[in-house]
Amino acid sequence: QFRSTDVQDLLAHTKKLSEVSAEDFDAVFYPGGHGPLWDLTNDKNSIELIQNFWKAGKPVAAVCHAPSVLLNVKDENGDALVKGKKVTGFTNTEEEAVQLTNVVPFLLEDELKNKGDIYSKKEDWASYVVKDGLLITGQNPASSEEAAKELLAVLKK
Repeated sequence: QFRSTDVQDLLAHTKKLSEVSAEDFDAVFYPGGHGPLWDLTNDKNSIELIQNFWKAGKPVAAVCHAPSVLLNVKDENGDALVKGKKVTGFTNTEEEAVQLTNVVPFLLEDELKNKGDIYSKKEDWASYVVKDGLLITGQNPASSEEAAKELLAVLKK
């Protein structure tokens, strides 16, 4: 249970993406929710941050709708970071189940496939995490804990 002083303390330590450096952290983890589809997919600070983590050989993790933050990230060769990599993310059928197919700016499953990745999924709402080297993605909210554990396992190596 949070006290108001806890929330104030958390907010006091909140930084803008433009103020965050990959040098200061061992990994980056993007949680899900629909928000990243609108505000982080094309955000130059987010894209640059992920590219810096990747260039430094640090893990990048994203769950649910958050793999959308990877769509415009380039690797060291200028190719889409996800091209040829195994990934997952919120499925078209899960989006349909929450009746937001016509609300979201794009369907994540389709956009990930369009980037040339190796997209896979389990049945709707099942926990499912895909790890491809230092890239970790989770299919939906049920995958959050497993994705976090996978990230921690990578960091312990």
